[in-house]
Amino acid sequence: MFPKLFQNTAFFPRQSSLQIEELKRSEENNNRSLLRRTRSLNAPSPFQQFGPCGRIMKNSAMVMQIQDPASQRLTWYKPPLTVLVIKKVSDASVLAPFVQLVTWLLQEKNMVVWVESAVLEDSQLNEVAQFRDIRDKLVTFKDGRDDLTDRIDFIVCLGGDGTLLYASLLFQQSVPPVMAFHLGSLGFLTPFRFDSFQEQLTSVLEGHAALTLRSRLRCVTHRKSDKRHQSKHVDADPDDHLNAAHKSILVLNEVVIDRGPSPYLSNIDLFLDGKYITSVQGDGLIVSTPTGSTAYAVAAGASMIHPSVPAIMVTPICPHSLSFRPIVVPAGVELKISVSPESRNTSWVSFDGRNRQELFHGDSLRVTTSIYPMPSICAQDQISDWFASLADGLHWNVRKRQKCLDELSDLTASGSEDTFDEFENLKLYDV
Repeated sequence: MFPKLFQNTAFFPRQSSLQIEELKRSEENNNRSLLRRTRSLNAPSPFQQFGPCGRIMKNSAMVMQIQDPASQRLTWYKPPLTVLVIKKVSDASVLAPFVQLVTWLLQEKNMVVWVESAVLEDSQLNEVAQFRDIRDKLVTFKDGRDDLTDRIDFIVCLGGDGTLLYASLLFQQSVPPVMAFHLGSLGFLTPFRFDSFQEQLTSVLEGHAALTLRSRLRCVTHRKSDKRHQSKHVDADPDDHLNAAHKSILVLNEVVIDRGPSPYLSNIDLFLDGKYITSVQGDGLIVSTPTGSTAYAVAAGASMIHPSVPAIMVTPICPHSLSFRPIVVPAGVELKISVSPESRNTSWVSFDGRNRQELFHGDSLRVTTSIYPMPSICAQDQISDWFASLADGLHWNVRKRQKCLDELSDLTASGSEDTFDEFENLKLYDV
């Protein structure tokens, strides 16, 4: 660094002391600028333990306390014993794979299997004889009442992307490793196929798996008046995760602020690290993670971001402006969204499509990147899985291939005379 070199001015015989002092001041200003920039651009160092057993394998490939995503691999520092199985609800096609999986985990792997209590009340599932034999061996929990923190070593999802969003909702701090099987419709976040689940699960339980750390957003609602909120809140639910003011919730995809049933434009003020950025006049605003960039955000015109990129995406919904484009901000910043004082109406907010509630004038929502990501197990690796999802789920860049020059020259050479004759005939017919 320059300050160390300037300790001995004999190395700079042609520079005056004034020039040296100016260089020193310039270097100090650059250092201060770098410190400010580093603090805002670096994402929070992810919490690297997932449930009681899983954690990131320690690796020397660390850059500024953020591990190289390509080196993120799962390791167990003690054998996993408890597994939570989440299945898609109201889908008869998932029943047979669910029973097959749970039976195998109980009998072959001697694991403690947890399921939601509502699963045992499924009338179609209780008609399956094989399930009735293992029903009493399952451990149940109730969403919103039972705390699963440090009870689950491993999560298996059967269904679509909604099963991962539900897993994220259940674990509002450290999340156990998640293995998702594609048994839904889109399946953008579910890379595994169920046909060979025994081999794939055995490999993961032995610690042979790559991980994608999907960042989540920490959202905190600040109410101007708690009493007013309690009297006017029309969607109150005793099982909601956001009934109490100032209580945070972590989302995997996005938080959406919209105009609700009002016919007027939303008028939402957006702040970044306490500084006013802009006002959103339109149908609303989407604040999403890189994982959520391929969900609602991409439908609203946003770009698609790889889930390993530390960033937050801000996407307007139908803005009443020709120049308001989606933006990407550093993962380390804090966003504040509030209803503008000039707004004709209130706004509504939802978190990963749940817990919808009203934002009144004076209320605000603060959004930051959480230190608790969701560790999603890869079928192959981070790059292959993501691009396979783009191709299979969204048909990204699907186009009929252009013919090469050799093919075109062959067609031209073989059919040039015929084409000319046909053209002359067409001219005769036109006459």
